[in-house]
Amino acid sequence: MKLMILTIAGSIGLFAVNAYSQNNFYAGKTVTLVATTAPGGTGDLRVKAMLPFLKKHIPGNPTVVIQYMDGGGGRKGANHMYSSVAPDGLTIGAASGAIIGLAVMREKGISYDIDKFIYLGTPESENHYVIYTRKELGLDNSKKLAAKSGIRIGAQTVGHVSYVAGRLFAYFLNFKDPKFIAGYTSREADVALVNGELDARANNATSVLRRNPDWFDKGVMNFHAIMEVPVGDKHPRLGHLPEIGTFAKTETEKKLITLWRAFRGVGSPYILPPGTPKDRVAILEEAMRKTFKDPEFAPYFKKIVADDASPLGPAELRKVIAEIPRDAETIDMLQKFAGPGPLPPR
Repeated sequence: MKLMILTIAGSIGLFAVNAYSQNNFYAGKTVTLVATTAPGGTGDLRVKAMLPFLKKHIPGNPTVVIQYMDGGGGRKGANHMYSSVAPDGLTIGAASGAIIGLAVMREKGISYDIDKFIYLGTPESENHYVIYTRKELGLDNSKKLAAKSGIRIGAQTVGHVSYVAGRLFAYFLNFKDPKFIAGYTSREADVALVNGELDARANNATSVLRRNPDWFDKGVMNFHAIMEVPVGDKHPRLGHLPEIGTFAKTETEKKLITLWRAFRGVGSPYILPPGTPKDRVAILEEAMRKTFKDPEFAPYFKKIVADDASPLGPAELRKVIAEIPRDAETIDMLQKFAGPGPLPPR
């Protein structure tokens, strides 16, 4: 009997030590957020809005720092997280949602498996995109827009989210012989648009309203259409614009928009490399849940990002990614929009 009591007591003591050890793992350590974006943009601000809350809610209050790893529409940082990062729970990927779409579409330069990443959640899942042109062009209705030949649409790189969005808008709004010009940073594209080197740009609605509010408020640009992510979620200021889905004529076109919308609905996923110990995954998942429930998080996020948080927790994000359509026909069609070739005939 004494032996049994001692054994039970010893087991309880060991459990308490292990629990204490797990909860104190992060004390005095540094957690690195690998941001797959460049400094200064909306993606960077989303990461910065998360930083103080992760520090607050990860047990042990570790130091949390950002390491920028922009490139390839998120490929560079995602590849790094998958293959080069120690799976010790001290490096978290603050990824662009583009890494999901790039992998599903089997793009070049992908050395990661989206089904093997460990997903912690995303601070936003609403991801509206708009297309706009310089006011000087006088394209203030859909007929004029479709009649104008050779509209120059700027973007970052071939395959970038804004590049694909621009091509989708051009296709569904029946642009006449549009020209797609890649190679800009986001800010360079803004300058080129103002200077008349570009005619149009597709961009995240939050980004354009935050960086260049006069473009909408004072009519510096003509705004033509919106892609709602998720569908039916009306943007508070741009909800009057026609939704891209209303221009779809066939089931194939509807599936194409559904697939792209699903890619954008994953938001900015926070990821861990495969093999991260389960106890540390659990700690970080709980820290993410507490962050999203923190009453100070939503107002702080809006202050920093100039947009409302629309978070998905770990289980919700995993479900969204698991349910993304992956049929070959739709993927092959979307690949044509992500590449450098001409748009498919309509």
